[in-house]
Amino acid sequence: MHAEREILFRESAAAALLDPQLRANFRRAMDGLISKRQAQFPDPRDLQELRDLSTAIRSRSLLRLPELLEQLEASCTKNGIQVHWAETCEQANELILGLLQARGAKTLVKGKSMVSEEMHLNAFLEANGVEAIESDLGEYIIQLDGETPSHIIMPAIHKNKDQIARQFSQKIKDAKYTEDVDELTAMARKVLRQKFLEADAGLSGVNFAVAETGTLCLVENEGNGRMSTHVPPLHIAVMGLEKVVADLESVAPLYAILTRSATGQAVSTYFNLITGPRGADEKDGPREVHLVILDNGRSRIYADPELRATLRCIRCGACMNHCPVYTRVGGHAYEAVYPGPIGKILTPQMEGVGVRHDLVHGSSLCGACGEVCPVEIPIPEILVRLRREATHSDPGSQVAGKGTGRLASEDWTWRLWAAVLKRPALYRLATWFATRLGGALPAGVPLLREWTRTRTQPVPARRSLSERMRAEGGSHD
Repeated sequence: MHAEREILFRESAAAALLDPQLRANFRRAMDGLISKRQAQFPDPRDLQELRDLSTAIRSRSLLRLPELLEQLEASCTKNGIQVHWAETCEQANELILGLLQARGAKTLVKGKSMVSEEMHLNAFLEANGVEAIESDLGEYIIQLDGETPSHIIMPAIHKNKDQIARQFSQKIKDAKYTEDVDELTAMARKVLRQKFLEADAGLSGVNFAVAETGTLCLVENEGNGRMSTHVPPLHIAVMGLEKVVADLESVAPLYAILTRSATGQAVSTYFNLITGPRGADEKDGPREVHLVILDNGRSRIYADPELRATLRCIRCGACMNHCPVYTRVGGHAYEAVYPGPIGKILTPQMEGVGVRHDLVHGSSLCGACGEVCPVEIPIPEILVRLRREATHSDPGSQVAGKGTGRLASEDWTWRLWAAVLKRPALYRLATWFATRLGGALPAGVPLLREWTRTRTQPVPARRSLSERMRAEGGSHD
């Protein structure tokens, strides 16, 4: 399993590097996002103060996580929101399917939700006779092509308008070919507006869940989140258990740094505060609101004081925008729901560090991700920790798949190397063979294949240093 995953990542990354259109799309998009973010933070001191405050809020929320989750459930229940707990993605999918089937719902319109991507909810529902329609424009674009998001904020960032124009003309009924962005948006809006009106249920993610008031906060720019949560009679919200914060006062700084870090906006177009179903005197809104809180390995991550910082993430995507690896290979190369730097530390902890051993090594450790993270997650340090966990089985560690990335062949290679270095006679014999026969090794020899994939195969000198010293009359001690 480990070998298969590693090969897939390397092959897809190599293919991405050979795709000039993909690289151009990402380079243009990333440069724009970086510039917009910089414009929102002209004063480094103000930025650092906001980062420190946001980090403190997220850290305090995690420190009190069990207490805040219980308070959130009590507050939501008081507001008329029904709360459900799911330990695994399978349980969460079954919960949602049960809610839909109990009400005879056959169509579900979805706002943007990375947790639903984590659950592979769309495929599960479609296999059980429920049509799930993505209403976020980027998500709608990739759903038409049967793709997964390549970015957690901008799912279709890997496509340019020409590619989308061809796609719409082929996939949307009666759509004419046009490269005008406004016309393309209008095509999608026409389809989705009808879907909003016909849908039996709506689903959304949750950016922040307020324990004190039982409020679900939803950040968006298109209005589709508001339509998904208010037009259908049933609203189902899904969230990872780490999204809870103590009070509404805690939301403001997080919201301010989220929008600036994600898209370079001072505020988003829409900010929804959902605190319950439609009231008796209200004319719109869902008649039922359900909240599904997903674990999926998060409690295991939470149990480790060092790795817990992973759960501070507010899903802004800034680490991806500044990552030299992500910006060159794109999100799909990671073969994961969460790509980029945050995905490199989150996915291995969820799926198992042995299975996703390739991801923790898919980094240059340049530190750019840690420098821009709005909640100061030490991504490089966690990557180094996970690299160690992949090959060492520490009895005190709770990392999933710890030690399973260790290879017996690599162990024996290093043992042989150590044995040679400890024995002078063996070392001299090995260097003699290397200097006399090393140059005769054929290109692509298995032991050197990984090194020579991007480098020239090394050729040993004809004589060792000791031999040269002796020949020149010097000491080699």
